[in-house]
Amino acid sequence: MKNILLLVHDDAGQERRLQAALDLTRLVEGHLTCVDVTILPPVISGDIPVSYGTSLLLQDEMLRESANRVRLEQRLAGESVSWDWVDATGHLVDCLAQAAGLSDVIVVNRRLSGSPALDMRSVASELVIKADKPILAVPDTLQRMSFDNALVLWDGSPCSVTALRAAVPLLKFARRVVLFEAMDGSVRMPSEDGVAYLARENVAAEIRRVRAKRFEASDLVLEEAKTGGHGYVVMGGFGHLRLIEGLFGGVSWAMLTHSPLPLFMAH
Repeated sequence: MKNILLLVHDDAGQERRLQAALDLTRLVEGHLTCVDVTILPPVISGDIPVSYGTSLLLQDEMLRESANRVRLEQRLAGESVSWDWVDATGHLVDCLAQAAGLSDVIVVNRRLSGSPALDMRSVASELVIKADKPILAVPDTLQRMSFDNALVLWDGSPCSVTALRAAVPLLKFARRVVLFEAMDGSVRMPSEDGVAYLARENVAAEIRRVRAKRFEASDLVLEEAKTGGHGYVVMGGFGHLRLIEGLFGGVSWAMLTHSPLPLFMAH
């Protein structure tokens, strides 16, 4: 894991994303690619002609991102990391997915509570599926990333296995790794198999099991994440259809909505 891709956009979550990406890039001694997305405005209705109104909004967005680039390039020049810059225009998910071909992880927000117009929760959930890359989705309260203690959500599903394998380069830096298993009848592969896999990668891990009723896993996972004993969460993302999770609930959607910890998520 050496190639980190960062969403750059002048919004309320940018500083959190940037800090997480810098911390990760330094940890792995990697390279940071900043993808600055100029978001196309939505179709305008009303008395103003669509082409004229859209042009004005796009011009404003381009000017804002141009100024944003100047500020961030000055910042990055003093951060002692290898980096480059890519400009893109379009939909956030499409631009990031297209730029992520040779990236190992994409850094975004899990949700922006103060920016209802920018639905980062949907961006993260769509991106982890469409880009076919792990994402690091950070909360808007993040100050610095801590990689010492990792909480791995485990149910033995293909998504959780994929996330575990993708996270191995990070888990090698951890002092403590906990595989958390909610025993609600949905576990497909025992946690011992995950622990054995990590041991062969020279990563020591322990198991924490809790009994859970059906549909209770999300609450138990959030309780564990809030104990203060973990620095980030490794988890599979949207093993069920994303629409179904959004409508009826699921661990992936609940964590993107409420997690106090950064989420390393893979599909």
